[in-house]
Amino acid sequence: MNTGPARGMRDFLPEDVRRRQYVIGVIADVYQRYGFEPLETPAVENIETLLGKYGEEGDKLIFKILKRGEGAATGQADLALRYDLTVPLARVVAEYRAKLPRFFKRYQVQPVWRADRPQKGRFREFYQCDVDAIGSRSMVVEAELLQAAGDVLARLGFTAYTLRLNHRGVLAGLLDAGGVPAPLHGDALVALDKLDKIGADAVAAELDTRGVPREGARRLLEFFGAVTSAAARAPADPSGFNADVLGRLEALLAGGRTEALTELRQIVALVGATPTGAHLRLDPSLARGLSYYTGSIFEIAVPDLAGSLGGGGRYDNLIGMFLGDAVPACGISLGLERILVVMGERQMFPGGLDARAADVMVTIWNLDALPDALALAAELRSEGLRVEVYPEAEKLGKQFKYAASRAVPFVTVVGDEEAAQGLVTVKNLTSGEQQRVPRADAARVIRAALAPA
Repeated sequence: MNTGPARGMRDFLPEDVRRRQYVIGVIADVYQRYGFEPLETPAVENIETLLGKYGEEGDKLIFKILKRGEGAATGQADLALRYDLTVPLARVVAEYRAKLPRFFKRYQVQPVWRADRPQKGRFREFYQCDVDAIGSRSMVVEAELLQAAGDVLARLGFTAYTLRLNHRGVLAGLLDAGGVPAPLHGDALVALDKLDKIGADAVAAELDTRGVPREGARRLLEFFGAVTSAAARAPADPSGFNADVLGRLEALLAGGRTEALTELRQIVALVGATPTGAHLRLDPSLARGLSYYTGSIFEIAVPDLAGSLGGGGRYDNLIGMFLGDAVPACGISLGLERILVVMGERQMFPGGLDARAADVMVTIWNLDALPDALALAAELRSEGLRVEVYPEAEKLGKQFKYAASRAVPFVTVVGDEEAAQGLVTVKNLTSGEQQRVPRADAARVIRAALAPA
């Protein structure tokens, strides 16, 4: 029998879980400092909740759940696994709007599922780390989201990263200027979203396949290529580069899309006033394939990585699909799996995460002493130590060897002589030194020895 997990799914051993918990802990701590509150939603949603929210490409990747019981024979689906955390958030806001604050700020860290083709850094089950703000059209929302994402990356040790910024309104203006008919805007955006992954030639071929006029596609790709070249020559401080891109866009759009350009200018100014501003770059080629975005869009890029570490944008119409009223919303999602892969490959995790499972192991002298050994373990745990109890009365050498294989630094021994005198032998497996101490002092002695490490 094949004991491996299903393709695109993974098991997480203790070392993996510790690393994941570390990253999730940093993310949650940063978001809480910005006033975001935790939220959780079910893994399974009604299928109509998800369909039609992600565009043509996204809908194909939804994991559908067939009807059960009497409806099983129909082969139809009525439920689906959660595709992302944004649409469930929109449903929650529509359902509990009266109970939520006027400006609802939430973060959510939960798994999602996509029927995608597995590859390096891309899985069928993976965690998303979302942060969203509901209820305001102010560009302060975008600025805080980008700043929070930047703070997370800085805390995790990323120094070379780029926050790519664009606006769906600007993209629509560029498509118009390129002669792309409005009915083909959606197809063009799906193709353009792959520009940094498959290159200009492949995107041009896909645009042609989707019916986008060749001359319009050529003009678009030339403009994006010029901006990309300018970005490669830009100095470390992106302020001048961003101003140059805004000037190019204003000239190309010839007085159109003024609201979108104004919003971009505001975001650049607001984020530029924070340390995160050093990582912000306007990128007119950024498309973001999901169809629900209505305004600003952004992605997080790091050198030598195909794809992004996260992305998001403004989706002012999505909640209205459930509620009937327009509710402004904006968010960003961090790709936990890719962050973990990159941090592992680049040795970015702090020391100690993969260390011992316990601080001390209590040995078993003989079976008659087993109740006392468990009592000693309880005493040590009450003093804040992590304690493992060896479960069998085997030779001490074998027990010591097991503790060493688990990287447990200390063992305790309570033989007949120690028990009679109320003592505990504490052995340091690293140095080989051991000492007899009063039982009441054992925890203090071990903690003091651990303190420098």
